[in-house]
Amino acid sequence: MIRSMVLLMLAGIPFYIQAQYKKLIWADEFEYSGLPDSAKWSYDTGNHGWGNNELQYYTAKRKENALVSNGILSIKAIKEDYKEAKFTSARLVSKNKGDWKYGRIEVKAKMPQGRGLWPAIWMLPTDWEYGDWPKSGEIDIMEHVGYLPDSVFGTVHTAAYNHMTGTQKTKSVFRKNLASAFHVYAMEWDEDRIRIFIDKEQYFEFANEKQSSREWPFNKRFHLLLNIAVGGNWGGKMGVDEFVFPQTMEVDYVRVYQ
Repeated sequence: MIRSMVLLMLAGIPFYIQAQYKKLIWADEFEYSGLPDSAKWSYDTGNHGWGNNELQYYTAKRKENALVSNGILSIKAIKEDYKEAKFTSARLVSKNKGDWKYGRIEVKAKMPQGRGLWPAIWMLPTDWEYGDWPKSGEIDIMEHVGYLPDSVFGTVHTAAYNHMTGTQKTKSVFRKNLASAFHVYAMEWDEDRIRIFIDKEQYFEFANEKQSSREWPFNKRFHLLLNIAVGGNWGGKMGVDEFVFPQTMEVDYVRVYQ
């Protein structure tokens, strides 16, 4: 056993990942062409600001905004007039097609770039059993805002800890090549804690205080979301550079282990 642990560490593979999260239970490798697999993904649609004063219209089943080709899912934000909005994009959701309580979620992705863009890889509760946001929780595996081109953020929101009251639990990490190289954005979640990683580096941890759902609503099913927002309270804090469009978030794979 000790020899196996040493060999794994020498190989650069964190042992606890191998030990705890061996079983692949859900994945999209994007080894097909066309629209995202409808057995795994649905769409959130519309242009009502999404609670953040965002500017985009999220479309459904529109290849201009979400397309799989050459093994890559491309989510594209476009500057165009569309149903009273000035921008379009896509927000893919796995709700009722991929819903999990605990596990390791991995997404290998490359970021768009430009002021005003706000891509995210994140999770929301499927059943909202503790009430509306933020009571039932939110897990942000990766958020990136274009005016901070070298930073990504991992965050959790709950009734006790959320950005509306300035109490959210968050941390950032820096990389110079977010828009030019793929990175693996991952989250490990069990009954005691949530850990967030970029590649093999853990940079955020949130522990279960074992008090109430106000602090820890993360004992229910959650699903995954992939999207690019335009503008918004955070993404548009420094304005939107309309000359950078179109911009694409590329996703190589999504894998879920338990």
